[in-house]
Amino acid sequence: MWHSLGISPIEALWVVISALGIYLAFYLLVRGFGQRALASWSTLDKAIVIALGSVLGRVVLGYTPTLTAGIIGLATMFGMLRLEAYLRRTKRGAFLSSRPILLMAGDQVLADGLRQAKIQEDEVYFKLRQAGIRNFSEIALVILEPTGDVSVLRRGLPIDRVLLRRVRDRTMIPAELLQPE
Repeated sequence: MWHSLGISPIEALWVVISALGIYLAFYLLVRGFGQRALASWSTLDKAIVIALGSVLGRVVLGYTPTLTAGIIGLATMFGMLRLEAYLRRTKRGAFLSSRPILLMAGDQVLADGLRQAKIQEDEVYFKLRQAGIRNFSEIALVILEPTGDVSVLRRGLPIDRVLLRRVRDRTMIPAELLQPE
């Protein structure tokens, strides 16, 4: 039976082990490089991602990629995604998610937030322009989200504190921007 599938049981096991290993390595690298690694990509970043996909595929499938090895590799990766989603819903799973990072509070750029996020000030200005900000007086908060997206909240209505629950350095937010407790 295994011969007709084009893969031996040992090779199938190696595909699973390789998929688990590369998933873990990718997870640790993304965590190490921070949410910025997931933010908007330049043309070069996109080319690198395509090359990485090719490398990852070869690592997972081994020397002789077959349809069966591909299916086993994909199933393992999807299984890891499902496991991660399950773990994120548990109390102990919070360590899997990065916390949002405060980049600006009002018109103040927060150097510590930029350093934690590994973002340059000019990149924040780019995101402000994308959000239609024309003047610093319009800004309430700028937050790097766990997904790598940057949220720009405008001044106006006070911000509900629950929305800022996991944001790092939320004590830096001026009280006048927040709903009273």
